[in-house]
Amino acid sequence: MISQKQNDIQIRKIQKEDIEKIIPLLEQISTLHINIRPDIFISGTTKYTVEELTELLKNKEKPIYVAVNESDVCVGYAFCQLQKQPFSNNMVQFKSLFIDDLCVDQQARGQHIGESLFEHVKKEARKMHCYEVTLNVWSGNTSAEKFYEKMGMKTKERQMEYILEH
Repeated sequence: MISQKQNDIQIRKIQKEDIEKIIPLLEQISTLHINIRPDIFISGTTKYTVEELTELLKNKEKPIYVAVNESDVCVGYAFCQLQKQPFSNNMVQFKSLFIDDLCVDQQARGQHIGESLFEHVKKEARKMHCYEVTLNVWSGNTSAEKFYEKMGMKTKERQMEYILEH
């Protein structure tokens, strides 16, 4: 099922054969996060293991989209989660599609793959009758912040922290 194609890049739902192919991308994101926050991210790990990715494939409320080139190499991905709002009684009920993780291979950046992935996620969110697409960006990841702002995203709320001394 071809959903979106640009510059010989196809965006589609992940397949079992793609799992091993996205591990290097998960490693790239892990390295980025470790560099930003070495106090909370663990070196040598990724957000998901092969086993966890295999289980995620079965969950319709957590779709994963991949960007593959003409050689079927994964050059990007978007992990999403369908979320039902509200968090409290004083909020209108609606659905959100939360982007849990979005990555474009460092070697493939500048080819509008991230834009294609983001547009695909928005299209899928509309099909699911979502009100919004949301995500979190780590403070210090300025290139991601700029990218998402370029895509039209705006700050909705901000999570803050106070690190306790131990």
